[in-house]
Amino acid sequence: MSDLAWSDAQLKEVAATYGTPCYVYRQDLLEQFADAWINALGDRGTVCYAVKANSNLAVLQILARRGCGFDIVSEGELHRVIAAGGSPKKIVFSGVGKSFDAIRFALEQQIKCFNVESLRELDHINSIAESMGVIAPVSLRVNPNVDAKTHPYISTGLKENKFGIAADQVIDAYQHASSLTSLSVIGIDCHIGSQITEAEPFMDALEKVLAWVEELESLGITLQHIDLGGGLGVRYDNETPPQPAEIIARVLARLANRTEQLIFEPGRSITANAGVLLSQVLLTKHNGEHNFAIIDAAMNDLARPSLYQSWQRIQVIDPPEDATPLHWDIVGPICETGDFIAKQRPLCLAEQSLLVIHSAGAYGFSMASNYNSRRRAAEIILSDRCMHLARARESYTSLYRDEYLFEG
Repeated sequence: MSDLAWSDAQLKEVAATYGTPCYVYRQDLLEQFADAWINALGDRGTVCYAVKANSNLAVLQILARRGCGFDIVSEGELHRVIAAGGSPKKIVFSGVGKSFDAIRFALEQQIKCFNVESLRELDHINSIAESMGVIAPVSLRVNPNVDAKTHPYISTGLKENKFGIAADQVIDAYQHASSLTSLSVIGIDCHIGSQITEAEPFMDALEKVLAWVEELESLGITLQHIDLGGGLGVRYDNETPPQPAEIIARVLARLANRTEQLIFEPGRSITANAGVLLSQVLLTKHNGEHNFAIIDAAMNDLARPSLYQSWQRIQVIDPPEDATPLHWDIVGPICETGDFIAKQRPLCLAEQSLLVIHSAGAYGFSMASNYNSRRRAAEIILSDRCMHLARARESYTSLYRDEYLFEG
């Protein structure tokens, strides 16, 4: 078991070498958090890491070497996984809007299966597979109408959400899929949300999925796998989510008399606490009762606080001894009032202080943008041997490299 604490000395060295803001990931923690899923599941199925959480090539490479498969939601993510050495045979392709080109490329790569989210998508995949002379493996993503008890933007298993096939259409959808000659119906899939901190929503979803599986069996449709998606939360503040082993043990106990393989699609629970964002205080500002620490990271680097009002723990490395502890709003330089990382945090800091924004390894860089023409941050991986530059900080010319001046 790796030490979850970060070395201040190492982080200061990273900042001195590569500048700030920058993302830092630890190889040992990536491996530890992946192993928690892989070892608990054993030979009963496949752990397909959700690439959207953190799609850095070196991160994907580390996880592929550890034995992870991958859950992708775009053709771009498929290209990334292949470039990182991931096996197409362990890739599931999710997402409500797969383009024809993406479907065709995935079939060429012979991925494990498509997680299909509508009847129209079934027809599209069947038509493309037929034109290629291949059989497309499909699993239908069902919407179990289960409340994941999470932020509404990341709740995906309620009937009002855009994801999956509605409960009253599931059986008809499977019968339709089974009638299409270029499809092989191999599984059932659900994904109810993200940052789930209780086991019960997973078990509620499983019960609904099993009811469909048993009804399908009575109709002569037998499935090879059950995919329960991802969404297990992590500790940002005072949350106490269950461990992967607890979730998997309960699922396996419920499936003791069944033979289907299992698929899980964890993302956040593997990468979130394996990464931090380093940032430096540019200046401090005092407006009446408000104290602002303006840092060189912004909402374009870490969108979660602005988008989800999420809480990230903030640590000051070597806090100044002569500074007065105050409640600070930690904000970025972007021209938006919503550009903040934290509000009213009791911290002892000063200009040039180095801040560590914890639990930033998931939905951090992968959601970053160039808003305000800001360069995206560097990404560094720490191992027991070295600091590895996993992605260089963007150059200013790269911001407009693919743009062309108007000549009309």
